[in-house]
Amino acid sequence: MHKPIMVVGDYWNEQEEREGKPFAGPGAGILYGLLAQAGIDKRECYFTNAINQRPAGNRIESFYGPKAEAIPEYRAIFNGKYIHNRYAGEITRLFEEIERVKPNVIVALGNLALWALAKKSGIKKYRGAPTLTHDQRWKLIPTWAPASILKQWELRIIALADLSKARKESAFPELRRPRRYIYLEPDISDIEEFYEEFLVPSPFVSCDIETAAKTITEVGYSNADGTRAIVIPFYSRLAEDGNYWPSFTAERKAWKLVRMINSTKPTIGQNFSYDMTYFWRTVRIPTPLFLGDTMILHHSLQPELQKGLGFLGSIYTNEPSWKFMRTDHSTLKKEDD
Repeated sequence: MHKPIMVVGDYWNEQEEREGKPFAGPGAGILYGLLAQAGIDKRECYFTNAINQRPAGNRIESFYGPKAEAIPEYRAIFNGKYIHNRYAGEITRLFEEIERVKPNVIVALGNLALWALAKKSGIKKYRGAPTLTHDQRWKLIPTWAPASILKQWELRIIALADLSKARKESAFPELRRPRRYIYLEPDISDIEEFYEEFLVPSPFVSCDIETAAKTITEVGYSNADGTRAIVIPFYSRLAEDGNYWPSFTAERKAWKLVRMINSTKPTIGQNFSYDMTYFWRTVRIPTPLFLGDTMILHHSLQPELQKGLGFLGSIYTNEPSWKFMRTDHSTLKKEDD
């Protein structure tokens, strides 16, 4: 019984319990409307829940238990809150359904569904980014549950974007990530060669800087399609004096190359007004061919939505949630989160 899309909700509400099937009541109307607007035929979907039971008082807290009685190998769903082991059979049943349906993509509607499928918690953090179930076998896109949308209507447009992504992902079962080639720890000749080979032919470049202690620690550039990027460091954690470049002469040449790139290529960036200001204030390098700021452009199109880089990545790309891969956030711009 193959279906290209499997839709997994959190748990039954009162009407679903009464009818003995998932997605009944007001939330179902929200979901089916979103599916239609995203171009998904609900007949191509298989619908189920992480737990096919209704919690007492429709409150997930009734599923909780002490850590000693939690489902083995599952993390807390919230801080210090564990799903009781008596619901382990529901998780087994869910994965048996997945085996029967063999979907190309699973849509996890809500935090409990995300937790059950991927052993992750925090739907706001993980939604929109294609990932894999915890057994690494099935492709998964988390998004907001219809019940959350009913409480916060502004979440609807985000869920619609996520479901539109799920429609595209339903055409194939494997997880496909964009391929990026990032050039690290360059010398002067590496920067010159990268400029000639990848930036000169590009109609524009994207630029980003990292800062610390009122200085620029790295400058990054990529070509227009984002397949090739270079990081030009000006700080090194390994060097005793903190300098990446071995001499003042070498560092001066690197800054001259940065000035040349900024002066010859139309440039875009995320929250780039910050970067341009920092360029000018710290090293007196202008950005005369500024083309656009992705944060401002997005905000002008969807002023009600978040505009940080992590959110934009979840809407417009298939990148994973990269901010969870990094432990040092000291050089992140506030708007990058």
